[in-house]
Amino acid sequence: MKLYSEETRHGFEHTLSWLNQWACSRSFGLGTRLPWDEQFLVESLSDSTFYMAYYTIAHLLQDGNMYGSVSSSITPEQMTDEVWDYIFVGGQSPTSDIPSSILNQMKQEFEYWYPFDLRVSCKDLIQNHLTFCIYNHTALVPSHYWPRGFRCNGHIMLNSEKMSKSTRNFRTLRQAIEEFSTDATRFSLADAGDAMDDANFVFETANAAILRLTKEISWIEEVLAADSSLRAGPPSTYADHAFDNEINIAVHLTEQNYNDYMFRNALKTGFYDLQAARDEYRISCGSMGMNRELLRRFMDAQTRLIAPICPHYAEFVWKFLLKKDGFVVNAGWPSAASPDLTLQRANKYLQDSIILMRKLLQKQLSSSKKSKKIANLNSEDNMLTGCLIYVNEKYDGRKEECLMVLQRKFDRQSGSFKSEKEILEELKESSIGNDMSLKQIQKLCMSFIKFKMDDALHVGVHALDLKLPFDEIEVLRENLDLIRRQLGLKHVEILSSSDESAYRKAGPFINLLIQNPPSPGNPVSIFLSKVQFSQIAGSSSLTV
Repeated sequence: MKLYSEETRHGFEHTLSWLNQWACSRSFGLGTRLPWDEQFLVESLSDSTFYMAYYTIAHLLQDGNMYGSVSSSITPEQMTDEVWDYIFVGGQSPTSDIPSSILNQMKQEFEYWYPFDLRVSCKDLIQNHLTFCIYNHTALVPSHYWPRGFRCNGHIMLNSEKMSKSTRNFRTLRQAIEEFSTDATRFSLADAGDAMDDANFVFETANAAILRLTKEISWIEEVLAADSSLRAGPPSTYADHAFDNEINIAVHLTEQNYNDYMFRNALKTGFYDLQAARDEYRISCGSMGMNRELLRRFMDAQTRLIAPICPHYAEFVWKFLLKKDGFVVNAGWPSAASPDLTLQRANKYLQDSIILMRKLLQKQLSSSKKSKKIANLNSEDNMLTGCLIYVNEKYDGRKEECLMVLQRKFDRQSGSFKSEKEILEELKESSIGNDMSLKQIQKLCMSFIKFKMDDALHVGVHALDLKLPFDEIEVLRENLDLIRRQLGLKHVEILSSSDESAYRKAGPFINLLIQNPPSPGNPVSIFLSKVQFSQIAGSSSLTV
């Protein structure tokens, strides 16, 4: 049975552990009288949680009237035990004055709709109503008709407070739609929360959704109007491939989130993250411009991914902007290749590196201004316009040995490490132990080991790799123009710290590399003025 969250499963397991003590009958109230002793009634919960089966044939018993206010050609007296057995449990064809065509139709309706794939309800009902639903189905019908899944949710809050008419913190669906529009209401409801946490409908989110969707329509119109100025041909640059991969990732993750009824996550992966990837792509392209084919794929995919949450917006974009035939709701899920996780890591490495470089540059500028180390800081010669980026693509020496020990002490099945005591013992037996005392190992190795252990538990076992699964130098060199533009620099050179001649280029700044050596995934940047760059890097590097 699919329960969509461990919290729901634990709730059912806890209830099943004590519900066998529940009194299934009582002498008063609503319920069906026990056939063998009519002074007792089956209590209402035990008696009322098979109604999903009734749903499947209700329209036939009520002449299509959902309220049952129309007289039916079938009377309650005609629905004998034999008739119910025939419909629900595959019993013999009953002797009945109900036309056989109607009997067969009821049986077909039940068999078409059952078993039900999903029952959505509040978490409060796990301990009674929903568990009784399981009990009744397992008692009454064959196993192939048992429930397949329950999706439980919490309560709903309004602007982080409990909904209450007495405090006037209250909105009906109609009021919300009139105030925010249908799609903005649905957007905010999807964003309100997943799983069994109490959902929080926030007015600010609904208002922001109106602006976001309106802004996106304007952007699509602008792009389509400038279609002829976009770069033609298939995706070819690093930025193209990275963005194309982000679309693939969004399609796969969003599909999984919808399948798990995690609408907030679906909104994140299918809209927020995809928008961020588009904005990142726009910046990365620079003067080369964005690829026409890729942008059209983005608009198509994003429209389909958001359609379950914002159908009116999606249909408008689909028909009136993208000029597609039919309806987006019938267009199907967008096709996507398997995500390239290595490319995803490489792109994250690039973006994270640029962010760290920018922070370091700002810190260096701020420090220089405060200490007044550089006279006329704003003069052209003294402005920081160059950068040497040193990369070390592989752990070596002591750190390499530490990682190899951690790899051996990591249990992939449980996702955990052996005790620190065991790790320390193996370090003592390794080549490190031959060169160091226990005290030295603890001082020089354990901080790195603890850092990598935490990293592995957070991001996965690949954190223990001796090198990254991509060429760091190649990624940085392929994106030199982006790095220069993002940092506001004129000259950037990518160097390997294992190259002695490149190492010497740091000149008087070599202590920075000694004090803070680069490591896989963590390049070190040295920012220089035009004069310093000319003196250290040499005139040949100015063309990089």
